[in-house]
Amino acid sequence: MPSKMLNSISKFDWRQYIVYIAFIIVLIYFSITLHDADFLSQGNIMNIVRQTAMITIMAVAMTFVISTSEIDLSVGSIAALAAITTALTMQAGLGMLAAVLVGLATGLVIGLINGFLVTKVAIPSFLVTLAMMMIARGLAMWISATAPIPILNDTYIFLFGSGDVFGLPVLLIWTVIIASIGHVILRKTVFGRQTLATGGNETASVFSGINTNRIKMIVFMASGLMAALAGMLYAGRLQAGRFTFGDGDELSVIAAVILGGTSLFGGVGTVVGTVIGSIMIGTINNALILQGLDVSQQMVVQGIIIVLAVAFGRKKKKS
Repeated sequence: MPSKMLNSISKFDWRQYIVYIAFIIVLIYFSITLHDADFLSQGNIMNIVRQTAMITIMAVAMTFVISTSEIDLSVGSIAALAAITTALTMQAGLGMLAAVLVGLATGLVIGLINGFLVTKVAIPSFLVTLAMMMIARGLAMWISATAPIPILNDTYIFLFGSGDVFGLPVLLIWTVIIASIGHVILRKTVFGRQTLATGGNETASVFSGINTNRIKMIVFMASGLMAALAGMLYAGRLQAGRFTFGDGDELSVIAAVILGGTSLFGGVGTVVGTVIGSIMIGTINNALILQGLDVSQQMVVQGIIIVLAVAFGRKKKKS
C-alpha cells in the first residue's frame, strides 16, 4: 500500500494546477497588503466580477479556438462593432429585440468569414483575424463617425449591463451561463472531444472521420458570437456603443486562456481554468489600481506574472 501511494504521488503533476495555486497566492497576498482597502469586501469582489465578465465570456469561446490550434485576434474589434450596430439599431427605432439580433448577427457573420478564410482558402488564422481586427475596428469607427451612440432603452441596460437579480450582477449571471455551457460542451459532448482531437492531431482526426474544417468553422463562429455578446454587455454597462470597446482585449483573452491551462499548440483545453485565469488577471488589475500603480506599471506586473505562471505550468518534454 505505501509503495502504491508513493507511485501515485510521484505521478502527480502539479503543473496542471498552477493557475489555481497562483490564484490562491494572489488572493492571500493582496488580502494582506490591501487589508485597509477592503480588497475582499463584497463590493470590491462584485467590481472585479463586472470588470472581468466580458473578457471571461470571450475567453470561453477562445478556449475552443485555441484548442483546435488556431487563434482569433479579432474578438476585441468584433465587440466594438457589435456594440455599435446594436446601438444604431435601437437608435433607428427598431426595438431591443431587433438590436440584439443585429448585434449577435454581426459577430456570427464575421466569425463565419474568419472560419471560411481559414478552412476553405487556407489562410493562417493569425493573418485572417489580424486583418479582420483592423477591418472590424475600421467599420466601427466609420459607421459611428467615431462618436458614441447612446443607448436609452432601460430594459436593455438592465439585461445587458447594470442590472442586479437577487443581489447578483447581471454580468455575473451571463458569465456563469456562458462558462457552464462552454464547460459542458468541451467536456461532455462529442463536439468537445472532436475539438480537442482536431488540435491534438488534425491529420489523425481526419483519418478517423472527423470533419476538422467543420469543427474550425463552428469554433470561429462561436468566437465571433461571444465577442458580439461581450460588446453588447459593454454597451449595456456604459449605456452607449463606442468604437473603442474591446481595444486590446484580444491579448487579455488569449492570456486568460493560456494562463488557465489551455495549450497554445492545441489539443488541451479547459474552460474552468480559463475562467480562473480571467478572474486572476482581473483581480491583479483591481489590486494594482488599489495600490495606486499607474497603467504602465500595471502592464509590467501583469506581464511578469503571466510569463511566470505559463513557464511553471509547462510540462517538460520527455527524452
